[in-house]
Amino acid sequence: MHNKLTRIHVLLFVLTFMTTLFAGAMLNGVVPWEQPEKIYLGLPFSLTLLFILLTHEMAHYLMSRRHNVSATLPYFIPAPSIIGTFGAVIKMKPPIPDRRSLIDIGASGPIGGFIIAVIASLVGLYLSEVRPAGELRGGIAFGSSILFTILSKIALNIDPEKYDVILHPVAFAGWIGLLVTSLNLLPIGQLDGGHIIYALFGNKHELISKSTLPVLIVLGIFFWPGWLIWAVLMIILGYKHPPVLYPYIQLDRKRKLVGWISLFIFILTFTPTPVQGI
Repeated sequence: MHNKLTRIHVLLFVLTFMTTLFAGAMLNGVVPWEQPEKIYLGLPFSLTLLFILLTHEMAHYLMSRRHNVSATLPYFIPAPSIIGTFGAVIKMKPPIPDRRSLIDIGASGPIGGFIIAVIASLVGLYLSEVRPAGELRGGIAFGSSILFTILSKIALNIDPEKYDVILHPVAFAGWIGLLVTSLNLLPIGQLDGGHIIYALFGNKHELISKSTLPVLIVLGIFFWPGWLIWAVLMIILGYKHPPVLYPYIQLDRKRKLVGWISLFIFILTFTPTPVQGI
């Protein structure tokens, strides 16, 4: 049984490598089924994105094992989309012992993936192409978080109002990594952000989680329709959090700091309008 499950993890990873490779090649203007000899051009995007996702999920997995919480290896999800994947997940079996282990497990993934995404974004931005604003017509524009705007200024030293940036595939993978980080840190349900909120605030989690739903709906109406899909998903998956086994064990100062750093990362990486037409 164990070997069969391992084969499923490996197969999904290989399939996701292929779909992200295809997506990366197409981002470079290569049509893989017409120019198979140029599919290698998709490697920078594919490998960068997979490394970000793998770092995020393996951090969860290793921290789960450290706290004796049953968890699977990552399941990568291949997809015929512009980025070639719907991400990756691990499955954990409750109960989680206490709030200390909960914050270790919940925060490790976003922080690990965040670090790699920042590095990828900086490297990719140095390799990106800059055009005067208004030259680009048609296609898709990607929104910028507070952090990505800061990274762009550091790497490119331009006024974002006067120039458009054509992202290098590595920078695009980094941008996706930052977006995935913010989505996972939404303070709702059993997302990573939900784990962190429960660890920090205990029973107040449900109120915070419920309050986030109307915010997502407002964002979906005025900024990006995708937030409406997230709101529906959260309603389906549930906004509550299962209790920990030993709720009387309090967080120490170090873990409280980790929790607040995670919430600060959420603010830095949040993008109200991730995608829009131009």
